[in-house]
Amino acid sequence: MRLRKLEIKDAPLMLEWMHDENVTEFMGADFASKKIEDCETFISASEADDKNVHLAIADENDEYMGTVSLKHVDNTYKTAEFAISTRRASMGKGYAAKAMKEILEYGINTLKLDKIYWCVSTDNKRAVRFYDKNLYKRTEKIPEHILKYYAPEQLKKFIWYCFE
Repeated sequence: MRLRKLEIKDAPLMLEWMHDENVTEFMGADFASKKIEDCETFISASEADDKNVHLAIADENDEYMGTVSLKHVDNTYKTAEFAISTRRASMGKGYAAKAMKEILEYGINTLKLDKIYWCVSTDNKRAVRFYDKNLYKRTEKIPEHILKYYAPEQLKKFIWYCFE
């Protein structure tokens, strides 16, 4: 497994996870309505995006397995928000754990961030088990500049984590 830039060739497999209800069930966005053009636009836009880092998780054959991201990179507060989405084909193979570790270390060591936050729905038992099993720290102290991206009703159903 390695992280690399997203490439247009990743779009069909990106769309695959977006249309997989088992993958998107607890995500807060309407991925089911996405089309291949949406994936291609996202991939193209990611190259010039200076507020977000989006990387492909690729297997040993360079096949796209998912996307790992640092969103809302804030150099004033030295924070970002972590996100990950993977294809069902990658699950149980260790890709997510390794990709997460690499991008969090990249955020702290290369981007010189102090803290990286992320949240997960309390209903997403698989993700909660994953984060807890990998010993990521839960937190209830989430800065306002991170919370502003969420509606108040969403916040009631989240468990928050912080990496520093």
